[in-house]
Amino acid sequence: MAGMTQPITTAIAGSLPKPAWLAQPEKLWAPWQLTGEALQQAKADAMRLAVDDQLRAGIGIIGDGEQTRQHFVTTFIEQLAGVDFLQRKTVRIRDRYDAEVPVVVGPVSRPRSVFVEDARRLRLLTGGPIKFTLPGPMTMIDTLYDGHYGSRAKLAWAFAEILNQEATELAAAGVDIVQFDEPAFNVFFDEVRDWGVGTLERAALDLPCKTAVHICYGYGIEANIQWKQGLGAEWRQYEQTFPLLAASRIDQVSLECQNSRVPMELIGLLDGKEVMVGAIDVATNRVESPEEVAATLRKALQWVQPQRLIGCTNCGMVPLPRAVARGKLQALAAGAAIVRAELGWS
Repeated sequence: MAGMTQPITTAIAGSLPKPAWLAQPEKLWAPWQLTGEALQQAKADAMRLAVDDQLRAGIGIIGDGEQTRQHFVTTFIEQLAGVDFLQRKTVRIRDRYDAEVPVVVGPVSRPRSVFVEDARRLRLLTGGPIKFTLPGPMTMIDTLYDGHYGSRAKLAWAFAEILNQEATELAAAGVDIVQFDEPAFNVFFDEVRDWGVGTLERAALDLPCKTAVHICYGYGIEANIQWKQGLGAEWRQYEQTFPLLAASRIDQVSLECQNSRVPMELIGLLDGKEVMVGAIDVATNRVESPEEVAATLRKALQWVQPQRLIGCTNCGMVPLPRAVARGKLQALAAGAAIVRAELGWS
């Protein structure tokens, strides 16, 4: 495993745009343009480009850009037993919008590794630290219809065990940070307290690598934009979850800061954790200046030590044009470099 990089390092939350020859550009969850062996090669090529974009920009912790998955949750679930993808039911996702989702028809299990080959491929593309993302248990159950367990908590605990198996194999493949994506943590506060953090810790149990949880306000899609408009002048959802996460064994916590209404002092609730501060807005095509990124990170330093601060994107960048995403990567790395220089680290 690679060592961690300099203070105020940088990372992406997860996804990067896919090339047009792999999937339709600027479209969330776009279907693949290819099939069979050609698709497998195209995914590997796209991952290499995503890594290259990050390395050229100067990003410190490298991800795969989620180039091999169509959807951040269902691509993982597709490989599990006990879920029927042909049978679909409509459910309310995140209490915001309706979607046709697969049905849990029996006990869930993981007959084979899902992303381990991808992780091995990523490990070969850089000598620096790498991060791999998985959906968190609560967000997984929020993206399915349960026709078997009869309890969101029971299904989440089952998924937590499966995620732990997968994460253990990812760590063995050389992954330095396994990140669990839990946007549902910003919505279902009672469940987060009752079993959400517990299932997240079960997913992260005894891993030999660092663990992270990514909690955002979602991609820049219409349903999320409308929801955000109704959240008022201050977004204080993190106030409910951060104290619980501070007491958990998760190493890193992400939060959305750029152009959001999150009061930044909420970072103070994460005392002792590494904090991924979202300094790039993923809901706009406007590319931030390095100075804007630096201002966000500088402000965060009031509540978190430089060694524990990671400049990050608010969320995934898959719906953005590729040139915009590249510009944002460069701004993120350059902004972090400005603040490092101010503190005497080159």
